[in-house]
Formats: sequence, C-alpha cells, structure tokens
Amino acid sequence: PVAVVDVVVDKKGTRREAEAYLNYLYSPEGQTLAAKHFYRPSRPDLVAAGSGPELPKLDLITIDDPLFGGWAKAQPEHFGEGGIFDQIYRP
Repeated sequence: PVAVVDVVVDKKGTRREAEAYLNYLYSPEGQTLAAKHFYRPSRPDLVAAGSGPELPKLDLITIDDPLFGGWAKAQPEHFGEGGIFDQIYRP
C-alpha cells in the first residue's frame, strides 16, 4: 500500500511530487512496469499484454465472508480493546 501522508508532505513541501508519484503508480505505464518486475498489479486491466509474467488468478475473500463475519464481528475481535491487535502489538 502507498499513501500521501499529509503531515509529512506538508512539513517537507513535497505534496506535488508525492501525488505525482502516486498517480504514476496507478497509471497504465506504472502498472505495466510493476508487472514487468513480478509485482502483481492492482489494475491488471491497465497492463499492456505480454509485458509481465502470467500470474495465476487469485481467489480473494472479503471481510463479509462467513469466515470473518463482517465488520460488526471483525472490528471488536481484531481492533477492539483487548483484541488481537492489542495482544500482538508491542510498542
């Protein structure tokens, strides 16, 4: 994942560059470059045919899958007070 972090780019005066980089990453050229270097593009529909390895299809699941029970179950279990995140995070 990538993001423009407001407090950082505003402090350093690099917002224009950071946003341009982010836009490039999701452009057809950026997605094709990622595929060429064996990264799975987030937008395979933008990748030029034959510009990267043929990657197997992924069967993805979402938070709504019965395994997770939706956000109503996952939020308190994983991120609530005393949840799994609290148990594994050590500052």
